[in-house]
Amino acid sequence: MEIIIANKSHAGYAQYICDTIAESAKVRGTGIAKRTPEYVITKMENGNAVIALDGEKFAGFCYIEAWGHGKFVANSGLIVHPDYRGSGLARQIKEAIFNHSRAKYPDAKVFGITTGLAVMKINSDLGYRPVTFSELTDDPTFWKGCQTCRNYDILQRTEQKMCLCTGMLYDPEKEEKKKQEIEDKINQRVREKEEVNPKAFTRLKSIKEHLFLKKDKKKEE
Repeated sequence: MEIIIANKSHAGYAQYICDTIAESAKVRGTGIAKRTPEYVITKMENGNAVIALDGEKFAGFCYIEAWGHGKFVANSGLIVHPDYRGSGLARQIKEAIFNHSRAKYPDAKVFGITTGLAVMKINSDLGYRPVTFSELTDDPTFWKGCQTCRNYDILQRTEQKMCLCTGMLYDPEKEEKKKQEIEDKINQRVREKEEVNPKAFTRLKSIKEHLFLKKDKKKEE
């Protein structure tokens, strides 16, 4: 199995990818926005997608969308071929596209909306946190993409505030701050340990000296 950044040489898989996404939506009975082969090919040509291949056989796919002039990045269109489901491939693809997103857009907030519990778990493990839709991009083009979803009427009725999907967000600034706080705590504990050890050593030395003095006195007696 190989998971690589897709390019124009993989355009021949585009129609198959779209058909697999559409079929998955029918089986799950949940809303999945439709994609066109032309759109998928554009993502491949721009280096904004990853594809999983088992030899020449298609196994999985996911792509990047940039919104708000690169302030937000969405990892969308995650799909795994039925023959490879339950093998952990979805997690590998998500990790690959997430790392690719972070490399291409290091300062962008990475987000996604999904109804799938498995995807939510993977996102959570990557550092995503559940958020309200108001914390996601307000780019109308992104939300226009939901029009092909069977649940779009819910999004309209709630004035784009909620739907059956859960919004999840990875904020690099917050995550870096969190890592720094953890690092500071670890360093603080190290410093405290270094301060305590000399005191403990001095106390232990004093006890030993006291014991030796008592022994010497007994010998003299």
